[in-house]
Order: sequence, then structure tokens, then C-alpha cells
Amino acid sequence: MTKAFLTGITGQDGSYLAEFLLEKGYDVIGMVRRSSTVSFQRLRHIQDQLEIVQGNLHDQGSLISILEQYQPDEVYNLAASSFVPISSHQPVLTGDATALGVARILEAVRLAYPQARFYQASSSEIFGTVQEVPQTETTPLNPRGPYGIAKAYGHWMTKHYRQVFNIYACSGILYNHESPRRGLEFVTRKVTHGAARIKLGLAKELRLGNLEARRDWGYAGDYVKAMWLMLQQEQPEDFVVCTGETHSVRDLCESAFSYLGLDYLEYVVQDDRYFRPVEEKLLVGDPAKAHKKLGWKPTVGFKELIQMMVDYDFEDLKRQI
Repeated sequence: MTKAFLTGITGQDGSYLAEFLLEKGYDVIGMVRRSSTVSFQRLRHIQDQLEIVQGNLHDQGSLISILEQYQPDEVYNLAASSFVPISSHQPVLTGDATALGVARILEAVRLAYPQARFYQASSSEIFGTVQEVPQTETTPLNPRGPYGIAKAYGHWMTKHYRQVFNIYACSGILYNHESPRRGLEFVTRKVTHGAARIKLGLAKELRLGNLEARRDWGYAGDYVKAMWLMLQQEQPEDFVVCTGETHSVRDLCESAFSYLGLDYLEYVVQDDRYFRPVEEKLLVGDPAKAHKKLGWKPTVGFKELIQMMVDYDFEDLKRQI
């Protein structure tokens, strides 16, 4: 049985990837931190099919021990401090987990089980103040902010271990990808959850930042398939994974509220507190390489994604009333 080791298994992507790999017949080992606050909410429906081990990206010894014990065929590093606004307030913590954590797990692979295939969850934030639109795998990196800088470090370290140590290591440069499992602190979920609360009479307004900010939003369930496909190729390469189209936060609000029969203009309030310190230029990717080499294409469109999230939030909130 093929074995996969996942960091960040309790997150949105980790849960979808674990689900996907189990359906493929994999033996899935997921790492969680030694913490009393670990939540398995996203994994409850598959938790009895997983092997959960304790470890930490801050502790290289734990990573080496896990890889020596389980000798996984595939290693997916999805763990990171993923909420971009918080990274500005916690730059050292962001760098330690999101940047140095990549180096630690790559070094653990090299020392403990170098035949494993390694996937690094990179991010469109590595392009930062973009040098070209759309962005491809060859677009120069120009990150701004602790999160993008940390992700750029992890991206380059993955390339380094591929080139210098001949490890099968690749990065998926993923653009924003959402789902009902997205955290409530992210704008997509904040909007769908907020719209559902207003529809149910639980709130009267929704406060947001820049409504004109645009993002390339896709469905997380689609994107984890691209991660897996990257590790099935003959040679390791990096891939941009995205939809290739952008929508504004205003579009997001309009889609979510109108689906519930509401006019977002009556409820959404712009609040300066929620504006990003640095708002990047247009982050929109070109997924041509992933289409051609991986045979990957997104299956869920923007409106369908937002409606899926609204349906989940509305039903979940209704059960709680």
C-alpha cells in the first residue's frame, strides 16, 4: 500500500488531500503538533482511517523519527502560518514555521528517507508586487510581507534540494482556494458565513475591508488533486495551480447575498480596520502548464463555489439556532 505523510492535515487542504488519498487506497499518516488546541473537526468523517502522529515543523528530530519509522512514498508539506494579515504582526513565528519549517522537513527527507517524493505548498504570494500579469512558473519572485517572503524561502529551498541533492521535490504555486472548510477568518468564508447569519436574522451587517481587491479563487477539493498529480510525474517540476480568472470581493459579496435573495449593498459596510497594510497588484495565474503536463483543470466555478459555501454555512447555522 502506498504511504503518504501529511503535515497540516487538520487544515482545509490537509483534510481534502487526506480524503482524496484514502479514496486512492493510500495509507495516510498525518502529523499534528503537541498541543491541547488541535482540532479534528475537518477530519471527523475519516479520522478512524488515518494514522495521526505527533510532531512539529519546529522540531527536526520529530520529523526525522517519523520519516524513519513510516518511510512514506510521498510527503506533502501543507503546514504553515497561512493567514496573511496575521503574519505582519507575527513575522518571526511566520518565518520559523513557514520558511525554516520547509528546510527542516526537506533535510529530514534527505537524512531519513531520500527516496520519498516531496510536495511543498507554495503560494501566489511569492509573486508579491507582480512583475507580469498573468504569472507563470518563470515569473520573477517579488514577495512583500512576512508570509510571502517566508513562502518564497520555502519555494527556493525546495528547488535547492531538487537540484543539489536530487530529491524528487516540487512546489505547487497555489492561488487562493476555498471551500466550506475554510477558516472563518478568511474573506470568502467571512462573507458566506456573514450572509447566512444575516439571512437567518442573527446579524444586521457585515464589515469588510477593500471591496475592490481581486483574487484568483478556486475550489480546494480541485487543488489537492493537482498536488497529487505533481508527485506522479516522471520528473519533479513546479506548477502554477489556479483558475486563470479573478473576481473582486464585491463580486464575492454580490454572489453570496443574491443567492440568499439579499442585496449586499444594504448590509456590507467597508471598515478601514480590515484593509491590508499592503494590497498586492493583480495576482492572477496562468495554469497552462498544469493543464498540459498534469491534465489538470478546475471542475468547480466561482459562483458554484460560493453557493456551496453559502449552503454549508446556512444549514450549519440553522442547526445551531
